[in-house]
Amino acid sequence: MPRLTPVLSAFEDEKIHLLSQASNDLNLSFVIDAHQAQRLLVKLHASIIRNDGGGVLFGPSWEQLTENDDLDDNVARPWWLDRRQQLLEVTRTESSAYVYNLNTVSQSAIGLKQLSSINRILYAVKANMNADVIAELAAHGIDFDCVSPGEVGHLLRLLPDLNRDRILFTPNFAPRSEFEWAIEQGLQLTLDSLYPLQMWPQLFEGSKLFIRLDPGKGRGHHEHVKTAGIYSKFGVPLFEMDELQQLASAANATIIGLHAHTGSGILDPDNWNAVAEKLAQVARRFPEVKVLDLGGGIGVPERAGDDAFDLAHFDTLLSNFRNRHPQFELWIEPGRFLVAQAGVLLSKVSQIKGKGDLKYIGIGTGMNSLIRPALYGAYHEIVNLSRIGEPATETVTVVGPICESGDKLGSDRLFPQTSEGDVILIDNVGAYGRVMASQYNSRKVAPEIVI
Repeated sequence: MPRLTPVLSAFEDEKIHLLSQASNDLNLSFVIDAHQAQRLLVKLHASIIRNDGGGVLFGPSWEQLTENDDLDDNVARPWWLDRRQQLLEVTRTESSAYVYNLNTVSQSAIGLKQLSSINRILYAVKANMNADVIAELAAHGIDFDCVSPGEVGHLLRLLPDLNRDRILFTPNFAPRSEFEWAIEQGLQLTLDSLYPLQMWPQLFEGSKLFIRLDPGKGRGHHEHVKTAGIYSKFGVPLFEMDELQQLASAANATIIGLHAHTGSGILDPDNWNAVAEKLAQVARRFPEVKVLDLGGGIGVPERAGDDAFDLAHFDTLLSNFRNRHPQFELWIEPGRFLVAQAGVLLSKVSQIKGKGDLKYIGIGTGMNSLIRPALYGAYHEIVNLSRIGEPATETVTVVGPICESGDKLGSDRLFPQTSEGDVILIDNVGAYGRVMASQYNSRKVAPEIVI
């Protein structure tokens, strides 16, 4: 069962037409659409078979089979391949560093701004708070979603001329003082539960509020990134809508927007259409609602060969929704989608260790600079930047210097022969890298460099 669990989870966000189990319990069959096959085969192969292959039973690994394949026409070439020499130069003065490519941020912003179905895009500031990244997004007309006074203060220090109406404030389990502060600042406030209206109704006298709802089901690659459903702390459950109406009326507050966010790393565009339909149903109770905020969570390619999120289909679905519901504006709150692919983490190999059939490559930074693999089981592509183009001949686990067994940045990766001093690149760290870093073990966090 422990080996079967990741196999079943690979199908979690997939459309399944038929599931059948053979009478001998040896075969479990899934009937899916053809376009899903390549993505699922990669997931299944990675979850069942180690990257060094399974000997005579399983043969070579997926990475070994596809090592020399050209990139698919639908798969974008990573920007860092073309900036390899510049990145290697960075490590002459820095043993480890986050490096952000502003052109990639710009291209992500342009892609979203071209969506005809979306009225407003608000960047989730918590994903990356780098000054140059935020300035680049603001220059493209992206607005901002903040979850704490600290984030708002940071944003306004970077962009002192930013109008308050370009900020949406969405705290979670915050104290009364933060709601008082947000109202004094003139921010558009989102309530995440009924408690503030129940206990402090006088605060919201005459206010125009957004309400974050729990649509009932979360999505995402890990339980910690699912932000809806009974086991998630976020949002007002749908069965409390009657009480919400009564409380808002008693407080003389007007609900002008409904918000929902189901999770992160979602690749199915139908998710946001389903959220929009759910919010539109609830909006029938609140005639002043003009905005449906569909949240963020748009996934990015995680592995070499993964297709990009289908923005065209996303736009078509939501354009059709708007044709059916022209009274609503649609907002989205992307975070990782805008910045993840713009960032890499560089670090030099410090030591190499073998233990039985396992080989560990240690680098100069670890979960103190990138906690997503330990926290979420997140996958990040990892390459030996010093030896791009050399044949990958060994399976390794890449680890950091932190005194924790969970300090693994990538397990069972196919690598070329690697030596001390080689530069290792970890991809897709532009989001939830530096902002979640710590000085655990009194280790310094890698600095940020913008190119």
